[in-house]
Amino acid sequence: MSRRAILAIGLLTLPLTACLTPARDFHGYVADDAQPRDMKPDEDTRSSVLAQLGSPSTEGIFDDKTWIYMSDVQERIAFLKPKITKRSITAIRFGEDDKVDEVLEYTAADGEVINYASRETPTRGRELGLWEQIFGTVGAVRLPNSDEATPGNPTGRRQ
Repeated sequence: MSRRAILAIGLLTLPLTACLTPARDFHGYVADDAQPRDMKPDEDTRSSVLAQLGSPSTEGIFDDKTWIYMSDVQERIAFLKPKITKRSITAIRFGEDDKVDEVLEYTAADGEVINYASRETPTRGRELGLWEQIFGTVGAVRLPNSDEATPGNPTGRRQ
């Protein structure tokens, strides 16, 4: 093979390598200076956590004593489904005196896959086919009787 052919093949396949480079997306809380795990129990208060980290991703469901900071990194190669490569969830619990009681850290390995019931609720009636949906209303339009109001006869009286 000549050098020109090898060079041409190399130049044509070079753009394909861009498809193999994963695109990275960052979701959730992105820490600037302080990390949520750097909060110290019995030292930091609710106001100092808010000043250092900002508002949380979410708060506890049943009380406001737990702040949760969530973030993850997803990578996608070309058109494939994105995969989560890194997940970080930090829960900060506050005591009655608004001081940090504990800092809990969770990763993707701590999560559990929850199976949900994919049942459908039955409805009354039947399903319409494609042709029934398209032509189902043909002939179902009711024309006005002679005693009904129409644009040409607004009172509906016979003339």
